[in-house]
Amino acid sequence: MIVMGIESSCDETGVGIVRWNGDGSCELLADEVASSVDQHARYGGVVPEIASRAHLEAIVPTMRRALEAARVSKPDALAVTIGPGLAGALLVGVAAAKAYAAAWNVPFYAVNHLGGHVAVDTLEHGPMPPCVALLVSGGHTHLLHVNDLAEPIVELGTTVDDAAGEAFDKVARLLGLGFPGGPALDAAAQTGDRNAISFPRGMTGPRDARHDFSFSGLKTAVARYVESKQRAGESWSVPDIAASFQEAVADVLTMKAVRAARDVGVDTLVLGGGATANSRIRALAEQRCVEAGLTLRIPKPRLCTDNGVMIASLGAHLIAGGAVPSQLTAASDPGLSVATSQVLR
Repeated sequence: MIVMGIESSCDETGVGIVRWNGDGSCELLADEVASSVDQHARYGGVVPEIASRAHLEAIVPTMRRALEAARVSKPDALAVTIGPGLAGALLVGVAAAKAYAAAWNVPFYAVNHLGGHVAVDTLEHGPMPPCVALLVSGGHTHLLHVNDLAEPIVELGTTVDDAAGEAFDKVARLLGLGFPGGPALDAAAQTGDRNAISFPRGMTGPRDARHDFSFSGLKTAVARYVESKQRAGESWSVPDIAASFQEAVADVLTMKAVRAARDVGVDTLVLGGGATANSRIRALAEQRCVEAGLTLRIPKPRLCTDNGVMIASLGAHLIAGGAVPSQLTAASDPGLSVATSQVLR
């Protein structure tokens, strides 16, 4: 079974093609991505209208490159991100997927973007056991309990304000490091002292929700630190601020992820989403999983960012689990809950 996935939830137009192996994993046949990130850089963040136009221009050539790379004329099934994401961006990918599915006369599956970030790990590490998944990106920060990729995913916790990746972008802009903020902050932090500044760890008190996150206060603390230095006429170290901020984010994310795995009784932690490409998040997660006796699974950075392969992988798992095709009338849902793996109509 060959499954194609189309992803257009934000600023990447992704078309991926996988072959279902029958053992709970997939083989990657094609992974083509066209990013509009450079078009958004001047604005310091993703502009929905620009993203939608970029998807419209990129979807057909990206589709053609994927088919050529996979050496297939058409897939056996087609999956698409139906939500969550930017409304206009989703609309482009969903409309294209419906058109291709109808033209090729193949079944159509409208699937959840967040579930795709978990499913893509099977391309690198094989069948997935019951696990806790930590998803971290510019728009999402979630702790999820996954029993089976063909079953509904349970959300254990999420951010109550800024997503971690959003905080990275805002702090990077504050420090003049540009957009996207994650890679820029990570690079700056390499020469900084992560213990130089004691930034707050949000929602880690005894009365706070065990699995929820908050990064707005941390972002504000960085801004106040810089402002205090400016008022006093003192200099400040961008690498030290970047390293200390990054440490605060990684500390909370990995502490709560390990706690969640213990709470639900699983021995595997999976990381996904673009922000998990961050070197300190990966290193601290590895350290804490070793200490807790957990198996850590993190896809390579290319698979962590938005791509069509993750959607194809989730689609393949749903199909193998007996999912029926979605109707071509299924509408995109920008606020789709992570508990909804597939929209049927």
